[in-house]
Amino acid sequence: MSLSSGKIPKIKVLIIADSALLCSILKQMIGSFSDMEAIDVATNPSQAQNMIRTSKPDVLMLDVEMPGMGGLTFLEKLMRLQPMPVLLVSSLTKRGSKAALRALELGVVDFMPKPGINEVMQEYADDMADKIRTASRSKARLARQYSDTTIPAIPLPALGNRITSTEMVIILGASTGGTEAIKEFLIKLPADTPGILIAQHMPESFTKSFAERLDSLCKISVVEAQGNERVLPGHAYIAPGHSHLLLKRSGETYMTELSKAPPVNHHRPSVEVLFRSAARHAGTSVIGVMLTGMGKDGANAMLEMHQAGAYNFAQNEETCIVFGMPREAIAVGAVDEVVPIQDMARRVLYKLAEAGVRNIRI
Repeated sequence: MSLSSGKIPKIKVLIIADSALLCSILKQMIGSFSDMEAIDVATNPSQAQNMIRTSKPDVLMLDVEMPGMGGLTFLEKLMRLQPMPVLLVSSLTKRGSKAALRALELGVVDFMPKPGINEVMQEYADDMADKIRTASRSKARLARQYSDTTIPAIPLPALGNRITSTEMVIILGASTGGTEAIKEFLIKLPADTPGILIAQHMPESFTKSFAERLDSLCKISVVEAQGNERVLPGHAYIAPGHSHLLLKRSGETYMTELSKAPPVNHHRPSVEVLFRSAARHAGTSVIGVMLTGMGKDGANAMLEMHQAGAYNFAQNEETCIVFGMPREAIAVGAVDEVVPIQDMARRVLYKLAEAGVRNIRI
């Protein structure tokens, strides 16, 4: 038996981009890691189709802005006919961010900005490598995730007067795969749902477009948090990519707060920061939700929420793109219920209705 027969196979990455410079940079970065290799480069989608058949890559890195067929058209056909892990490379522009969000709806695992001239290249390369590894492990779930997004969401009935919405707040955290999971959750909520604060790991230039996209689809209003806003029923506030989002209290009113404090668990916004603020200021008035994501951001603070009296949900493994963050929250004892993403809205509303019955004032 040869010495090499026991080695773990490298992750095979196919780069699809029309920029020779971008291809060269990405290929060199990938080659600097011992557990992955750039097996080929395609300069257009038609060329990529042949390479996919012959080289059978584990992960595609796709530039969405390409001539000819275009990255999104190619991606839609690929995910319909041959779903596989895709990591999107997109410019940090409004047009680019909207394309990236559409790509995530089509089944892309995650995305990277294109490396800029002021980029710290080693940090960029390390982040890229982590996302390639995550994408390679998410293969089995992609086809199901894509098919789920084709099913129209049916909004649930309004809560009416069963709860006093201003006394309750929903606190949600997510990372890899979270954009679609958040959409799946929010799109089913009625317009009188209590206020929601969301920390999703996402670059600064994407969060506003993400909020606008959700706002166009949901019965509730969805905005990028500005800070010092009153948390209103029927509104969701998404952490901007440049700041932590926190919940604070002003008398009897909940307010949003933004902070440019250093990253926590390598992230800003961090789920840990948001959850800890909810534990401190809202206690038993919190419903916590942990959705799909890589790593453990938020797990310990979700336990703090639980200990303060919050009722917490985690997305189940079968419907997660990456079961990292929910798994860690479950492991530390922070979670009351583990629920498929398709049922999350219904279960959360049920608990809110229960809370309204318990907390009714005479």
